[in-house]
Amino acid sequence: MEFKEAIKIALQSLWANKLRSVLTLIGVVIGVSSVIAVITLTNGVNKYVATKVYGYGADVFTLSKESPVIFSYEQWQKFQRRKKLKLDDYKAIDELCKSCESVGALLSTSGKIVFQNHSSDNTNIRGWTWNMPAISNLNVVLGRSFVPADDQYGTRVAIIGYDIVDNLMPNGDPLGKEIRVDGEPYTVIGVGERQGKTLGQSQDNYVAVPISAYQHTYGTNDSVTIYVKAGSVGPQLERASDEARVLLRSRRHDAPGTEDSFELSTNETFVGLWKSISSTFLFVVIGIASISLVVGGIVIMNIMLVSVTERTREIGVRKALGAKYKDILLQFLIESGTMSLLGGFVGVLVGAGVAKLVTALVGFPSDIALWSVLMALFVSAGIGVFFGVYPARRAAMLDPIVALRSEL
Repeated sequence: MEFKEAIKIALQSLWANKLRSVLTLIGVVIGVSSVIAVITLTNGVNKYVATKVYGYGADVFTLSKESPVIFSYEQWQKFQRRKKLKLDDYKAIDELCKSCESVGALLSTSGKIVFQNHSSDNTNIRGWTWNMPAISNLNVVLGRSFVPADDQYGTRVAIIGYDIVDNLMPNGDPLGKEIRVDGEPYTVIGVGERQGKTLGQSQDNYVAVPISAYQHTYGTNDSVTIYVKAGSVGPQLERASDEARVLLRSRRHDAPGTEDSFELSTNETFVGLWKSISSTFLFVVIGIASISLVVGGIVIMNIMLVSVTERTREIGVRKALGAKYKDILLQFLIESGTMSLLGGFVGVLVGAGVAKLVTALVGFPSDIALWSVLMALFVSAGIGVFFGVYPARRAAMLDPIVALRSEL
């Protein structure tokens, strides 16, 4: 029997029993669609984390009092006992780190923004050194960015995100308008480009002001986060981070052989951490989805056994006309594989559709990986062939005389 003829017979069998075929394939569809949806969402968020969540290039590292991610209460207690990083630490690294291309500092809180009769609560308020927009890859699309004099004199100027523009001052040019940041007046000098949402959270709901003006309002007790741009990855990044670490250890009097009393983190630290978390989640989901695939395979095996029973006389006729063991075996294996592959194809469409629907509804990033589609189709076809072996062997081993007499 030709391969394409076997596929044709398999499709005809599926079409002749539509409801049974649909019910048979549900397990495979659920398993494949679950895996595809999760892989698509995980792949999308991994790419998003690598490019946008932290907003900084691969050649940027941070120095902070505590780790951005805390896993236990003991860790939190340890970080709280550390000395705070001050603006003097930032200035020392800026002046003395020869391998550092650019050094900036950040303080942040959340507060209320008011413009005329409109207000915005829980807005991210950032105290930035003048070069932080460039370090954070924020393009100022309207107006200007900060300049060194804004830092030096604590100028009451602000760069705002588009959420502030859209919600508080939708009509007219926002530049030159006065807003109140937790009661303090600031003049808008720039608007940052739209950054969209990250995991459903808007990245445009912020107001950035010079860090000296920020400290005038909120005080100098908060620990700053220092951002260092090395200029390039690889050896340059290593030199800059080593030099900054030595300078900061010296300033904080960390004894030789002891651990750092601060945290040095790179983009790879964040991305690697996220990928390890997402990989664990992905494996758990794949494990659960595998149960659906196994159940789907068992259902396919049962349906193929029913099909063998229904077509016993047909098998006898084929054998009487010269069909060999391998011909019958191949026919039923192709039928079970085609059935499962069709379920896998539908599962891919459903899974990708669900992932894109989640993206459309809540802004969760997604990215369809070709390897995941090919893997899903390969596994689904493999499930059908594996669970189709027993029914196919049973059909191929039928005695043609017994088979021909089965319906007499």
